[in-house]
Amino acid sequence: MGERLKQWITELIGRFYQNLAVITENGVFPSTISINTINTKCKNNNNDPEKNEYDPFQNRKLQYPNSDLRSFANLLKSSLGSGILAMPAAFKNSGTIVGIFGTIILGYICTHCVYLLVKTSQDVSKVAKMPSLGYAETVEAVFATGPKSFRRLSKASRIFIDWAMAFTILGACAVYVILLVESVKQMIDFFFEDNNLNVHMYYLLFLVPLLAFTQIRNLKYLAPFSGVANVLLIATFLICSYYICSDFPELSSRPLSVDIGKLPLFIGTVIFAMEGIGVVLPVENTMANPQHFLGCPGVLNITMTVVVLLYMVMGFLGYVKYGDASKGSITLNLPTSEIPALMAKSFIVVAIFFTYTLQFYVPMEIVWRNTQGYLAQNYHNLAQSVMRAVFATLTVIAAATLPRLDQVIGLEGAFFYSFLGLIVPSFIDLIFHWERGLGKYNWILVKDTGLIIFGCFVLFTGVTQSIREIVRTIQ
Repeated sequence: MGERLKQWITELIGRFYQNLAVITENGVFPSTISINTINTKCKNNNNDPEKNEYDPFQNRKLQYPNSDLRSFANLLKSSLGSGILAMPAAFKNSGTIVGIFGTIILGYICTHCVYLLVKTSQDVSKVAKMPSLGYAETVEAVFATGPKSFRRLSKASRIFIDWAMAFTILGACAVYVILLVESVKQMIDFFFEDNNLNVHMYYLLFLVPLLAFTQIRNLKYLAPFSGVANVLLIATFLICSYYICSDFPELSSRPLSVDIGKLPLFIGTVIFAMEGIGVVLPVENTMANPQHFLGCPGVLNITMTVVVLLYMVMGFLGYVKYGDASKGSITLNLPTSEIPALMAKSFIVVAIFFTYTLQFYVPMEIVWRNTQGYLAQNYHNLAQSVMRAVFATLTVIAAATLPRLDQVIGLEGAFFYSFLGLIVPSFIDLIFHWERGLGKYNWILVKDTGLIIFGCFVLFTGVTQSIREIVRTIQ
C-alpha cells in the first residue's frame, strides 16, 4: 500500500510541475544557491563517507550569537503579537471546550510542522554543506538534493516560496490596516458623533503616513519602533486582562460547542495568531547553540508551550466575558468611555502602526531581491520608491474592500499560513526522506501525507467559509 501511494504521488507531482519545469530550464528564475555545486557535493559525499560529517553548526560565523534565553524571547515575541487579541473571536466559532482542546491540538500540529521545517533545514544544510539556510533556500536545497525529477524545479521552488512569503506578510499588513481603522473610527465616533467621515475616508487618512513610513529602507531606523510596539502591546494585554476579569460572568453562560460549520473560521484564526513560521529559521540560524533549538525540552517546545497556554487562556476568558460580541481584536470590545480602555485602544493603534512598518520591510526585501536584476542600475532608487508605494497602497485597498477584522484574519490564516505553516514543511520533509528512507512501514510517508491533507482541508474549508461570511456581511 505504501509503495503504491508513493508511486501515485510521484506521478501526480511530476505532471503538475511539467510545465513549470520548462520555465526553470530556460533560466527565468535566478537562484541564490549554486545547484551544480550542491549536486557535485552530494556526489562527493556519497563517494567519501567522511565528507558527510560536515557540521553546519561549527561553520556558522556569527558576530553576535544569541543565547538560548534570548532566542526564546525572540521566538516568543514573534508569536505573541496582536494575534493573541483575536483569540476570543476564534473561540466564538468553536465554543469553550472545543476551543480549549482545539487550541491545544492545533498548537501541537503547528509546533510539529515548525519542527519539520527546522529539522529539514539542518539536515539539508549538511548535505549541501551550507552553514545555515532560510525558508526559501531550504526548500530550494531540498529540491536540489532530492529525487532527480525534482532537481530541475529547485529554482522555481525558491522563487515560489519567496513570493508566497511576501504575499503572506502583505496579507497580514492588510489585517493591521483594518485594525487601525476600526480602532480609530471607534474612538472618533464616540467623541465626535456627528462627524461625516465614512470608513473609506479613514483608510485614505491612514494611507498618507503609511506611504511615508514605508519608504524607510534601512532596518536600523525601524528597529527602535519595535521596542516601543512591544511595550505598548504588553500594556494593552494587561489592560485587556483587567477588563476581562472584571464582572466575570458564569462559565455556563457560554456554549461548550457551536455549529461545526464555523470550525474552519476557528482553525484559520488560531493558525494566523499562532504561526510565526517566517521568523523561526532566522532565530535558529543566529543561536550560539542551535542544537538546543529542537529536542526536549528545547527552545521551540518551551516557547510553543507558553504560546499555546497564553492563547488558550486569553481565548477562553475573553469569549466567556464577551460571548458572540467578541470582535477581531478584544480591544474593540472595551468601553471607549473609560480612561484605561481608551489608553488600550490608543496603545494598540500606535503598536500596530509600528508593527506594520516593520512587517512591510520583509516582503519588500523579497520582492526587490527577485526583481532588481531586471532593472537598470540608474533606476533602482526610483523603482524601490515606486514599488514600496504601490504595495503599501494595495494593502490599504485590500483592507478597505473587506468588511470585518475577524473574517479577514480567518481568511488570511486559512489561505496563507496553512500553506506555509502546514503544507510546505510536511512536503519538503517528505521529499528529503524520499530516497533516504521513509521509516518503518513508511510512517514518514503516512504522517506527512496526513499533514498535507489536513493543511489542504484547512485551506479549502477555511477560505470557503471565510468568503461566505464576507459575502454575507457585505450583502
